[in-house]
Amino acid sequence: MDKLLSRFLDYVTTDTQSDPYSKTTPSTEKQWDLAKKLVMELHQIGMQEVSIDENAYIMATLPSNMDKKVPTIGFISHFDTSPDFSGKNVKPQVVENYDGGDIVLNKQKNIVLSPDYFEDLLQYKGQTLITTDGTTLLGADDKAGIAEIITAMDHLIQHPEIKHGKIRVAFTPDEEIGRGAHKFDVEKFGAEWAYTIDGSQVGELEYENFNAAKAVVTVTGKSVHPGYAKNKMVNAIGLANEFLSLLPPREVPEHTSGIEGFFHVHKIKGEIEKTTLELIIRDHDATHFEARKSLIQDIADKMNQKHGEFVHVDIEDQYRNMREKVEPLFHIVEIAEEAMESLGIEPIIKPIRGGTDGSQLSFMGLPCPNIFAGGHNFHGKYEYVPLESMQKAVQVIVKICELTASQIR
Repeated sequence: MDKLLSRFLDYVTTDTQSDPYSKTTPSTEKQWDLAKKLVMELHQIGMQEVSIDENAYIMATLPSNMDKKVPTIGFISHFDTSPDFSGKNVKPQVVENYDGGDIVLNKQKNIVLSPDYFEDLLQYKGQTLITTDGTTLLGADDKAGIAEIITAMDHLIQHPEIKHGKIRVAFTPDEEIGRGAHKFDVEKFGAEWAYTIDGSQVGELEYENFNAAKAVVTVTGKSVHPGYAKNKMVNAIGLANEFLSLLPPREVPEHTSGIEGFFHVHKIKGEIEKTTLELIIRDHDATHFEARKSLIQDIADKMNQKHGEFVHVDIEDQYRNMREKVEPLFHIVEIAEEAMESLGIEPIIKPIRGGTDGSQLSFMGLPCPNIFAGGHNFHGKYEYVPLESMQKAVQVIVKICELTASQIR
């Protein structure tokens, strides 16, 4: 527990925020700071074949300690944090023996983490919570996963009596901007399958995710002095507002759950002559996903017919639902499920309302279900993670290695 906590606190205080507008890999130079630190730590705990490439992808090996052939499996987490909320100067707070009440994150700014709003907190009475100070995100997504993987590998190295096959681990940049798997060398990794440790609450086990795309809607206008604007001005801000009004009003993140898809407008930048909308499009069903993309273009086409050619749409696919690649190898999900059950953890098998590196890796030839890392309220100032949840993730990783070795299939 002490090592796990120490690792995690060290990782989150290193700023690794990614940048979707950058063309480099990693997208920010500061991601190298943690990447180099992780390489050193992997060497220190005794991992072998430790490598980092020119794009900051880290891989390492724990050799098999068995005299028979066992499938090579892997564990993967990402070290960047969300571009949507500051990851600079993270000051984590450790709340021991949580009493079930409000946690004051920042007294000066009156920022409170309360179970009245975040009911999940009540599950963790008596436990140790790591929170933010109310001014940044925490970075449990996915530095908790990294701390858990390294702690699990350290434990296996220190306990050779636990039999396991060859284990590969990898840490990636830029997952938060959808590029975490873009330059991942699946052949070099050499695992038959892997698990991303990138989920939320204890028990989560996911092998189905959204199909995902991003859309950029660019509206151009004509600026004219407002006193003489009749029949001359074209206000791009107004047209952008009209575009948004034509999207289904209830098909947004705040009104959907489960496998329900949505449109999410996450950025607007506007002036009279040019306004830009950035959206993400999500749906688990491939047919519905294509229909959502078509709707975006149809709205633009109808507005252009009505007003003139002022609306332009660019749509880019990001990742697909990994279910079709994982389901034919369902025993890899069953091993994780058995590992949890053997540790007294109730598996929560549900679709991911998002995506992980694993969704892309599954289509690159590395089937990759997702397992909990323990955090809550990712990407914001109310993010927290129970230390006991992180410890359970470590135990699940170790148990998966053990079960894979004992259940040769």
